[in-house]
Amino acid sequence: MSMPKLAIDCYENNKSWFHAAKSYEQIILLAKETDQLPEVENYANRACCLYQQHGSPEAAAAALDKAAKMTESKHPELALGFYKRALAVVSIAESTHQAAEFASKVSRILVRLKKYEEASKALKKEISLNLQTKSFGQVGRLVVALILVQLTLQDFSDAKKTFKKWGSRCDPQEVNTLQNLLQAFDDEDAELAAKMLASPFIRHMDVEYALLSKDVPLPQGSGQMPKNGGDNAGN
Repeated sequence: MSMPKLAIDCYENNKSWFHAAKSYEQIILLAKETDQLPEVENYANRACCLYQQHGSPEAAAAALDKAAKMTESKHPELALGFYKRALAVVSIAESTHQAAEFASKVSRILVRLKKYEEASKALKKEISLNLQTKSFGQVGRLVVALILVQLTLQDFSDAKKTFKKWGSRCDPQEVNTLQNLLQAFDDEDAELAAKMLASPFIRHMDVEYALLSKDVPLPQGSGQMPKNGGDNAGN
């Protein structure tokens, strides 16, 4: 990687920030080809800084997005950092649509990593961004996702508050599912809760949330708590 680094030194000495950033992106591709993905972090962050110095926040976010996609399968924690920084970059640039896209990626990785407290906060931010862009069709699904996270945290009170605050943004199918699900938890009806969590509507959400629905602890009720395996719950 010595030749790209020499080019970067030259570009930086001449304050050619954009070309220096492009060169860092070339090094990132080389790191991928040589299976040195952990080294991508430094190069991607440097490319981001240089694009920002050049006044190109879109290019900065795009570089971070590429690095995140490259590392997401083997190093999700690393990808999470890239997506968070990309979200910050486009938020500064007041690009709300792009911010919503990166917020979605942040939320889903947090759920995959089982960082549920942080995921709850991320989903609330994602809902807020989608409301700002009037992407109302997205909001209902996000409300369902947030309630699943809150139930996984066994925070039934917050789940009810979420439905009260944003339930009006859900479509009829989402409202029906959430009403029955929350009623099941209120009544400590494990059988109904399992049935709702196994509903086709929930199981066809983004894969992270569909998988999460199988991990939601069921209400105990008066007997032994049934296991939420999900696959046979609706039968």
